[in-house]
Amino acid sequence: MAHNKEVQEGWVTSLLASRGQHPPVPPEQHGALTMKNPRSSRVYAAICGHNLWIYNNKEDFQLGVGMTYVSMNVASVKQTGRHNFSLITPYKTFNFSTDSLRELGVWLGSLTQVIRSALSCSEVAERLWASPWNKVCADCGCANPEWASVNLLVVICEACAGQHRSLGMHVSKVRSLKLDIKVWTEPLILLFVHYGNKAANDVWGHNVPGAEQILPDSSVDQRGEFIRAKYTKGRYRRTHPLASSQKLLNKRLCEIVCGPNVPETMSLLCSGARVLCHSGDPHCSSPISLAERAGQAMQTEFLRHNEYTEAPAYAHQKPSRDPATSVPFSAAGEELHGKLEEDRFLFSQENDSAACDVLDLREVISIFDCSNGPTHAFEMVTLTDQLLCSADTEDGLLVHLLHILKVVLPGPIDEEELDRGFAMSRVSLREGGGLQHNEVWAVLRGGQVLIYPTDLQRHRERLTLNPETQYKIDSSENTIELVTGERTMSMQFERDHSCQSWHSLLKRAVTTERKLYQVPPNTIGNVPPAIERCISHITQYGLKVDGLYRRCGLATKISYLVEALSSSPTTTPLETDEEGLLDAAGALKQYVRQQVVLIPETHRKLWVEAAAHTEETFRLATYRGLLKKLPPDNRITLNALCGHFYIVQQYSAENRMTAQNLALVFVPTLFQELAMNTDMVKLTRELIIHHTLLFLNYPPTTDQAAEEGEAPGEERSGFVDLGGNPGWERTMGSSWGLSPPAVGDRGGES
Repeated sequence: MAHNKEVQEGWVTSLLASRGQHPPVPPEQHGALTMKNPRSSRVYAAICGHNLWIYNNKEDFQLGVGMTYVSMNVASVKQTGRHNFSLITPYKTFNFSTDSLRELGVWLGSLTQVIRSALSCSEVAERLWASPWNKVCADCGCANPEWASVNLLVVICEACAGQHRSLGMHVSKVRSLKLDIKVWTEPLILLFVHYGNKAANDVWGHNVPGAEQILPDSSVDQRGEFIRAKYTKGRYRRTHPLASSQKLLNKRLCEIVCGPNVPETMSLLCSGARVLCHSGDPHCSSPISLAERAGQAMQTEFLRHNEYTEAPAYAHQKPSRDPATSVPFSAAGEELHGKLEEDRFLFSQENDSAACDVLDLREVISIFDCSNGPTHAFEMVTLTDQLLCSADTEDGLLVHLLHILKVVLPGPIDEEELDRGFAMSRVSLREGGGLQHNEVWAVLRGGQVLIYPTDLQRHRERLTLNPETQYKIDSSENTIELVTGERTMSMQFERDHSCQSWHSLLKRAVTTERKLYQVPPNTIGNVPPAIERCISHITQYGLKVDGLYRRCGLATKISYLVEALSSSPTTTPLETDEEGLLDAAGALKQYVRQQVVLIPETHRKLWVEAAAHTEETFRLATYRGLLKKLPPDNRITLNALCGHFYIVQQYSAENRMTAQNLALVFVPTLFQELAMNTDMVKLTRELIIHHTLLFLNYPPTTDQAAEEGEAPGEERSGFVDLGGNPGWERTMGSSWGLSPPAVGDRGGES
């Protein structure tokens, strides 16, 4: 008991604040009512927050001793008589009577207003929780969090909210989902619905070690230490590629807020971009005014909540210890065994003993092929370690490597594409002198760089390397600039080791000649040099040309190229602009039509009969048999063309050359007078989409239509999931040995 009302209010306010709650506000409406339940009795009622409290009398109201309360977020009110009204809930109807019409109007108005407010607040929580990421606390994982940091875009539980408040308003602005009505504007709600915990943890919690991640039952000290490390020190954040330059951060912020890319805005602010920087535009001097002018309501709202916040200081990240001398999981000389289990390594002292350590494969940021002669090995790099893995055989190494790549690479992977890759790394990719970056996985192999965007809406790319390709390294920024043809790209690596390794391997890649199509082992026969030259040129420069192979080039130029390619295929000049590429495509079509007979006339009847069969499995099996009967030169040339078309249709989103369109264009070349037969069009299309199965003898997967680049309904050739649950050994230092998977041990699927 306090000595006076002022002391009482001070204690209540302080105690509520210590629990992360706001002090109670005075009742919006209170007074005596008659309640019929079922007998009439006088009660005292008060609207407090989003509840109607009912007391025996006024004295109980003043003491704070109530009989019950009705939640307004599940109630509705209506007038039922001259002085009467009913409060209707799913579980009970409360009937009240007032002493006058004036009192009735006041109660109806107050109850209607508080019901509307309660529904609005409940709606905020329900809308935010509709995202599964927002259904749990962004920091500890507690279910149904009712608080949020409106500048960090994280939904958090009450325990974490208290720790966020201790960081200060310059770091985290904590608001209730149900109590702070006015803050929840529609743009702010949409920010949380579309981005919220998912986007925020991609930036602030990008690399949280399992040992440091807190749980709902973590202590207050553990919770506070983790939240300070996450948001004040930025220990787990993913810094923006421009983080080392305050000027470039601010410049990029002024660019990005004019569009809808909120995640990059978050990344920029997390890395230190300043909302109050000067934009250089005399009419819109700040990023906020730029976003307003561009009509980007969510960007504007996000920037306003971060107008006076501070980000952790940027420090160029270096390895926390020397990987060459560290033994992170074992003492020197100790050998560990382990197993690949879906996306984890489980390490143990012996093959079947309990696991003593775990490595999450999603922490891997680079993989390098270190095989040399009889040694079959590759290196995995995380932010803190470098792990050397070896196997007794090349096939054994490949099984394990593909398992890892299926975890780390985004989307479905093409095992044939990844064959003989020198290096695979997660990088930030920028084009030319622009500031826009995209997170991708880059795969380096002989004569090519393959780009796998982490955003699955973007298309994969192949960049052709040759001895004229230019590249240079900027060690201070862990960046390699690569110039291929007319494109200049900058790849920023997360570790200097990855950057230096790529730089040394690029020399090997640009001088390695890579066939632009694959042939089965022990294949005999030759592809005409003119066809090889056209395929090489179009693959390098023309895969994204709209209407490639359907649009016509210049007839006189095409005739000249066909003649020149027939006599001097390696020295004939081919142009790289759009018209030049259309001429090269036209020359390829004309050369094949005039000078190459791929399907001999004596074989055509068998092909027609096979194409007419209604069962696809039978057709494909028959095609494989007929292909084996072709002369070697015919078979390998048809393989080269269909392999090339298979690649072309992967870019159909840009060039609009689906497998069906390519079949319509090339069926006259293959079957001359039979081109009007729809079965032969279907046959030509199946030669393209099932190229791997028919020519290279790989069985297909069931996920043929899942890869990007194909038109809706297109099919794709696929590959066997090698499966297996690979076994691993850890040897001295940071070296790992691969042990063969146990017979019948099935492991995780890709």
